[in-house]
Amino acid sequence: MVVTSGAMTLCTFGAAPGVLNVLPAGITAGPAPAATVTDIVPFVNVGSFTLCTSLANPAVATATAAALGVLTPMPCTPVIPAPWQTGSPTVMVQGRPALTNTSTCQCAYGGLVTIAVPGQFTVLAP
Repeated sequence: MVVTSGAMTLCTFGAAPGVLNVLPAGITAGPAPAATVTDIVPFVNVGSFTLCTSLANPAVATATAAALGVLTPMPCTPVIPAPWQTGSPTVMVQGRPALTNTSTCQCAYGGLVTIAVPGQFTVLAP
């Protein structure tokens, strides 16, 4: 299923779901803009997951050390260094593979980001 703007995302180290935002580019799936595997910009495309619990995140590591080893979540800033994996092999959006509901990406701090709700339910992609 093709993912659209407004999709709900999850991170394994995040405290709450995030929202995927897609800038309007004229290509829609249903009423919302369709996402591509390159929609990875923090806060522009990939929204915050509220708090991060990964010790690989320097802010979490510092706060946890200051709390004498008690895990101390800190505000999430997603750092996505590479495109989403396993986009659609057949559906292209402006020359890039469309993002699908089975796509994932990795945060630089170790979290696996997945699509929980694709944002639409009418356009299917193999």
